[in-house]
Amino acid sequence: MREAVILVHGLWMGGWVMQGLRLRLARRGYAARTFAYPSMEQSLDEHALRLAARIAELQEPVIHLVGHSLGGLVILRCLRNHGERRIGRVVLIGTPVRACMAGRRMEHLVTGKRLLGASRDIWRSLPEVFRPRCELGVIAGSRSWGLGRVLMRLPGTNDGVVRLEETEAAGMRDRVVLPLSHSGMLVSAQVAREVAVFLERGAFDHKDRGAFDHKDRGAFDRERHAAHERREGR
Repeated sequence: MREAVILVHGLWMGGWVMQGLRLRLARRGYAARTFAYPSMEQSLDEHALRLAARIAELQEPVIHLVGHSLGGLVILRCLRNHGERRIGRVVLIGTPVRACMAGRRMEHLVTGKRLLGASRDIWRSLPEVFRPRCELGVIAGSRSWGLGRVLMRLPGTNDGVVRLEETEAAGMRDRVVLPLSHSGMLVSAQVAREVAVFLERGAFDHKDRGAFDHKDRGAFDRERHAAHERREGR
């Protein structure tokens, strides 16, 4: 039987936004499907339960998971709460697993709470430190254009919404940084190719585009350590 792929969208989106990636993966032989959930309603645990039920419906022996932004957090919570049986590989695209500065700042805007809905509780709960047993790949963007860029200035390398250091997932096997914005990754043929390559061999096809040796690697931990030092008065 063919291997399956479930594509999980992010905040404010629906399954339709993953259709381009779904079609590209289907052409490579995968039984690719989208998963829709009410991103502005309910908790991360409730989203994860929905995804677990969707996985249980499938008959394929191996199921890969690909999530964009909030969708990646839904995937990680699903694996943590419901196990990794039949799960093959996982790819997170622009997912803020360590923190989400844009989400936290948006909450303080006049319309921020309305825009974020129930998802504001998710951004407060980060970092997501679950380390899955399956092979995990991360795709991050470096083109600073998006809602986060319009409403605020994000420091360092970012995709306009998520900072590079916020994508450092625990236990990630590989990461590639592409010159794309947060939403631009959804329609990128380059992203689709990198996703397919990782699903097939557990590593990205970097072609000198940057990986773990990126200049901002570890910045999140350095910032947190510096803040701890300041609190301790050292």
